[in-house]
Amino acid sequence: MNTTSSHDGTTIAYDKQGEGPALLLVDGALSGRSGGSKPELVNLLAPHFTVYSYDRRGRGDSGDTLPYAVAREIEDIETLIDEAGGTASLYGHSSGASLALEAALGLGSKVKKLAMYEAPYNDDPEAQRAWGEYIKHLTEALAADRRGDAVALFMMYIGMPADQIDGMRQTPFWPSLEAIAPTLAYDHAAILGKYASVPIERAARILVPTLVMNGGASYPFMYETARALSQAMPNAELCTLEGRSHDVSPRVLAPVLVEFLAS
Repeated sequence: MNTTSSHDGTTIAYDKQGEGPALLLVDGALSGRSGGSKPELVNLLAPHFTVYSYDRRGRGDSGDTLPYAVAREIEDIETLIDEAGGTASLYGHSSGASLALEAALGLGSKVKKLAMYEAPYNDDPEAQRAWGEYIKHLTEALAADRRGDAVALFMMYIGMPADQIDGMRQTPFWPSLEAIAPTLAYDHAAILGKYASVPIERAARILVPTLVMNGGASYPFMYETARALSQAMPNAELCTLEGRSHDVSPRVLAPVLVEFLAS
């Protein structure tokens, strides 16, 4: 594990693996640099890139500095890019894709290419009403320090059955989710916003080559969102990974990233 200090003094923990052009991986909600399928993805990418996988602020071995601001997370990414030599490509998953989009917009020529998988914007009015209710209840739970309830709200929102959530609350893994529950507000209330609308005007200002991906077996709105983003961005292409869900397999994703980012 390596550490660096962001602009506001926050410690950011990261791992560095591989050789080649720098590639920074940006996680989505409740994810860290070494969780889930991340190590497998890093191993598959490392023969082609110098891969930087980091704990976003408020997670894992990284610190946190309040009050939160999206600009601070962009500064974290900039700090890591500077550690990598001044330029890097970004790959973001889910709300991490939304943060990567904002970073590409804010950091200009420091970002060489951008790859996004299923940024969860949604312009459907009914979905936006449901999102607004989720944000309201999430804010209330976190304000009362009911971290377990905040995590459960998110899981319920994405469709996990109540009995499965109750079972997860009894597992040894649950306290680690509660520990980073406040970052749900970072990803959702701050980065995605009150309505989680597709940011067409902001996307249109991103000039770097961009790959916008969705899974063919994922939530139906993800295709419409990916299509809208790719059409708005001047140098973007759309890629649907057939038969894949929101939790895409690294063995499917890695070759697509290599083909796009190394070209």
